[in-house]
Amino acid sequence: MDQITIAGRKIGVDNPPFIIAEMSANHGGDLGRALRIIELAARAGADAIKFQAYRPETMTLDLDAPGFVIGEGTLWTGELLYTLYERAATPYEWFPKLFDAARKNNIIPFCSPFDVDAIELLEQLDAPAFKIASFEIVDHELIGRAARSGRPLIISTGMATEIEISEALDAARRGGTKEVALLKCTSSYPSDASEANLSTIADMARRFDVPVGLSDHTLGVHVPAAACAMDACIIEKHFIDARMPETADSEFSALPDELTQMVVACRAAWAARGTVFYGPMPRESHSKMFRRSLYIVKDLAAGEILTRDNVKSIRPGFGIAPKHLPEVLGRRAARALPRGTPVSWDVLA
Repeated sequence: MDQITIAGRKIGVDNPPFIIAEMSANHGGDLGRALRIIELAARAGADAIKFQAYRPETMTLDLDAPGFVIGEGTLWTGELLYTLYERAATPYEWFPKLFDAARKNNIIPFCSPFDVDAIELLEQLDAPAFKIASFEIVDHELIGRAARSGRPLIISTGMATEIEISEALDAARRGGTKEVALLKCTSSYPSDASEANLSTIADMARRFDVPVGLSDHTLGVHVPAAACAMDACIIEKHFIDARMPETADSEFSALPDELTQMVVACRAAWAARGTVFYGPMPRESHSKMFRRSLYIVKDLAAGEILTRDNVKSIRPGFGIAPKHLPEVLGRRAARALPRGTPVSWDVLA
C-alpha cells in the first residue's frame, strides 16, 4: 500500500507531506481558544487539525495510589493521572463546533478516539479518519472498532516493538480497514533529536508496506524537515496559539510562526528529494558556459606552435574541454589566432 486518502487528500511519498496540527490539550478548557488554534493552524498551512476524544473516567481511575500518580522524569510529575486527563480533555459537546470551524477554515478535522463512545461520536460527525495514539497501540479492541468504521487509520508507534506494530496492523486489517499509515514516534515530552532515529521511517515502510510519517515531539522544525527528506509522508506536531496561559502540552508545542516555518521547510525538503539524476537540470544548462575550456591567451600567427604558454584552461566554456590539452599542445595554428580565441579542432593544423 503506497498511499492512503483522507478527505480527498492523497498521502504517500509521491505527494507533498500531510501536515497535522495536533491541538491535544492546548485549548486549556477554553472553546474560544480552541477555535483560534484551528484558525491559526489553517493560516499556517497545515492540512489537518487533530483533536483527542476521551473522558477521564474512560482513561483511568480516580485514585491516589501507586501507578495512578505520574512519576519522575515528565512534565507532569506528581500529578494524578485522572486529574491530568480531566483538565486536558476536550468536552464532547465542543466537537460539532470544532469540526464545523475546521471545515469553514478549509482544514481537515479528525481525531484520536480513546474509547468506543468517542468513535461513535466521531462517526456521527463524519470524521474522515482516526488516529490511534502510541499508548493505545496495544489496545487491539479499540483498533479493531476504529477499523470497522471503514475509515483510514493512522497509528503512532512510540515505544512499540516490531511485533507490537505488526499485531496492531493485523488488528486493523481484521477490522476491515484497507488504508493504514504508521507514524514513527518517540513518546517523551519533549524528545531530543538524538532520539528520533529517522532512519527507521524507510525501514518501517519496507517492513510493513504502508505509508510512514513522523509524530514529532522535539522542539523546533529541523527534525520534521529532515524526516520529509527521508520519505516521511505525514508530519504530526503539537500546536498552540501562545505559550500562556499554560496547558498540559504547551511546553513542547509549536507556536504559529514555528508551524508556518515547519510547513514550508517540510514541503521544501520533500521537493528536494527529487529522483536519482545525473547531468544538467534544465535550469543549469545556461551555466555550462561558465565551465573551463581551452583558450588562446596570446596572439598567434598562422603556423605558430601551441604551448602551455599560449594555451590555457580558463572560463568561459566555448572552447574544447580541458581534458584535450595534451592533444592540443604541439599542434600549429591553422590561421592567425588572436588572444581570447576559443580553441576548436578547426583552428588547429
